[in-house]
Amino acid sequence: MHAPTRHRWMQAAAVAAGLAVLAGVFMLYTQPAFMVTLIDQLWSCF
Repeated sequence: MHAPTRHRWMQAAAVAAGLAVLAGVFMLYTQPAFMVTLIDQLWSCF
């Protein structure tokens, strides 16, 4: 592969990974019970 083609594939893979992470975080925020559990665990550390 040529360098510009490889760069485009790497950029596309990075964008796809970023979108997957954002979608996963959004899905977690739509579940209030998970967020309450997460905050309770964080609060118990202090």
